Amino acid sequence: MTPNNDATMGLILAGGLSSRMGGGDKGLSRLGEATILERIVARLTPQVQVLFLNANGDPSRLAKLSLPILADTLPDFPGPLAGVLAGLDHAAQVGFAEVVVVPCDAPFLPADLVARLRAAVGGKGGAVSVSGGRRHPTAALWPVHLRQVLRVALVEENQRRVETFLRRHGFVEVAWPAEPFDPFMNVNDPDGMVQARALLERWPQA
Repeated sequence: MTPNNDATMGLILAGGLSSRMGGGDKGLSRLGEATILERIVARLTPQVQVLFLNANGDPSRLAKLSLPILADTLPDFPGPLAGVLAGLDHAAQVGFAEVVVVPCDAPFLPADLVARLRAAVGGKGGAVSVSGGRRHPTAALWPVHLRQVLRVALVEENQRRVETFLRRHGFVEVAWPAEPFDPFMNVNDPDGMVQARALLERWPQA
């Protein structure tokens, strides 16, 4: 299928084990009047043509989100890169040239995330978000043509670190201000949830 270079597929990575949150789906934790995942879906949906959720296990627990689910195609939960690969493979099948990937624990994502990532590469490569001088490797724009290279890295090289793969393939860094709050703040442990609730109380528009 010929890739559509004017359209972006979205993918939320929720395939992990959430061990630092005590197991379960951290994206289903409530933050104010909505769950973290509901906040991410609301923020990302207007920015993409279609949105998928990368998740493993029983899909019924995520039915309320009304999103199509892409499970890892590799066994044993090899990490977020496996979710990215599942997304890139599906994007290639349905005709997208790029996929914007975000984590399931970042409830304050920028409303211009996709536009700014796309503008940085002009459809020719990948881009990764940066705020406060720190990379956020699971908030990135991935070109679909990297899927075979990614498969080799996962299966033959046992590559697990997203950051390492991004550096190897020259992803452009796109900076966002981290003040008054970091839009890529993640809630991956109980302390993070306390911070997120305090942030939302102070900046309800976040």
